[in-house]
Amino acid sequence: MNYVELTACIAEASPLRYTPAGIPAVNFILEHESEMSEVGVTRQVKLTIKAVAFGALAEQTVQLTLGKAFKFTGFLINARTSKSVVFHIQAFEQVLNPI
Repeated sequence: MNYVELTACIAEASPLRYTPAGIPAVNFILEHESEMSEVGVTRQVKLTIKAVAFGALAEQTVQLTLGKAFKFTGFLINARTSKSVVFHIQAFEQVLNPI
């Protein structure tokens, strides 16, 4: 199953654009930072990931405040033009008390 749930801050957001089919779209750079336990050892985890939202969700997410924490859910795909991964956002909610 390809399902991702990530608490992250929006580091960058592109202006709202439209696909050739006329669907609203917005690209993001998301940043995540936390502590995770791996093999009994706590480690600092930092990651930056490209993300995209389409349709009404794009129109909503383009208005989100940069630097605030949100919980994003969606799935991962390979970018068309490279081997990098892109997180396709399907839903989000504000995180009131990020850890």
